[in-house]
Amino acid sequence: MKRKLRMGMVGGGKDAFIGAVHRIAANIDGQIELCCGALSVHPDVAKESGKMLFLPEDRTYLNFEEMIRKESQLPADQRIDFVTIVTPNFAHFAPAMMALEHGFNVVIEKPIALSLDEAKQLQQKVEETGLILCLTHTYSGYPMVKQARQMVKEGKLGVIRKVVVEYPQGWLSTLTEREGNAQAAWRTDPSKSGKSGCMGDIGTHAAQLAEYISGLKISKLCADLNIVVPGRALDDDGNVLLKFDNGANGILMASQIAAGEENALKIRIYGEKGGMEWHQMEPNTLLVKWLNEPAQVYRVGQAYMSDIAKHNTRVPGGHPEGYLEAFANIYRNFALTVAAKLEGSTPTEAMLDFPRVEDGVRGMAFIENVVASGQSDQKWFDFKI
Repeated sequence: MKRKLRMGMVGGGKDAFIGAVHRIAANIDGQIELCCGALSVHPDVAKESGKMLFLPEDRTYLNFEEMIRKESQLPADQRIDFVTIVTPNFAHFAPAMMALEHGFNVVIEKPIALSLDEAKQLQQKVEETGLILCLTHTYSGYPMVKQARQMVKEGKLGVIRKVVVEYPQGWLSTLTEREGNAQAAWRTDPSKSGKSGCMGDIGTHAAQLAEYISGLKISKLCADLNIVVPGRALDDDGNVLLKFDNGANGILMASQIAAGEENALKIRIYGEKGGMEWHQMEPNTLLVKWLNEPAQVYRVGQAYMSDIAKHNTRVPGGHPEGYLEAFANIYRNFALTVAAKLEGSTPTEAMLDFPRVEDGVRGMAFIENVVASGQSDQKWFDFKI
């Protein structure tokens, strides 16, 4: 490619949180430029946000339908290459489907949609069109997560026996959604968030990380979902027992009422030869523990890291790499894949290493299976898609 990929954004105006994160991540490697946007459902906010981002007035749209329709009518050397969707869950499906129908690749926040049926429809459309849909499961973008995955893949730990993943936060320990917190308001509203609150918001991250690193698929689960804060409409806490397709077992805990916790995602994976441990809030370190040998501390930026981890490392050892860089790794790999396809070449394995529509379908299946299990007295539920 002799040019940057052109991006259009749906949502993410000046009053939003995650839109700015997407723009930073997309910009880090200089492979992508924001060319247009339908940045808010409020016309004044959409226009003001477009001005703040120096978008042309005629490419600052007031709704996603207008943006996708008009962009598809532009000459090939002007129109966007993909649409990034950074709206709440209920507003994912329609712009994603319309973008695919008009020939645009898609980047979308998780969960992919509001229901499993919507996720399957998007998967079918991706398969029909041959376009690319990227799902921003950020934590799979960290170099040490890549390192852990590669070590499991190479059999360093032997057969995987147990996976323990936990994602505690404390920001919903009070009924903050009724105190003017916009981020809390939509996440705790079933009409905007879907069937699940905590499990849909952060439990899906934990499940995706468990499957991504272990290389296994969840085959059965037994869930206990809780509404701890009185007056809340959706779960804010939950525990899930897991079984994987190789016979391994696991535990997944997600909570947004763990007072005092920030974003304490943590995963431990145990095989027959040893185990490993990674913490999102200390992301440059991977602790590897062996059965009959001293434990090892792996650090980002060192020569002993795998090629796939090095591909996703940006600075020399000892320089912190965090959330924004992990997010940028997902955008970069997506961009390299799209560019390769536009050039008529085959993307490499490293380029293709980002969450796609299949992850989105499994994420929605996880939500629906967990909710069904949590509402039932049945002990084990088959993981149905």
